Amino acid sequence: MGTLYYGDSGTPIGIEDRALAHLQVALVTKLRRNESFTLSWPHSEDQERGRTALWLHPAIPLRFVFDESERIELSREWVERLMRSANSTSGIELVPEQLDSEPIRTDAEQPIQVGVDVQPVEGEPAEAS
Repeated sequence: MGTLYYGDSGTPIGIEDRALAHLQVALVTKLRRNESFTLSWPHSEDQERGRTALWLHPAIPLRFVFDESERIELSREWVERLMRSANSTSGIELVPEQLDSEPIRTDAEQPIQVGVDVQPVEGEPAEAS
């Protein structure tokens, strides 16, 4: 369980490490753009019923503390969902990750081209065509 600290209150906000890592990307992106917004989430089952909302502003200190020392592999889809909610009038809503277990649909008429327009990584030789 990670912890988010906002402002000088020192009140810890417990958020699971994986969710906190994704939330960090969305929050930092918005704050780097000097944008203010709200962050809200429903209370967990062990808390009083309801939800909490914070007004985030670039001038207010924000600290992320993770229990795990290893970096978490991020889900692009989850970050994009958080960013879409960040740009809404209701602000960022901390939503659970939903794993897409459906196979990626392909069209048999459309060939899949792997490596098209891929630039070589610095230090690696480019493949001959």
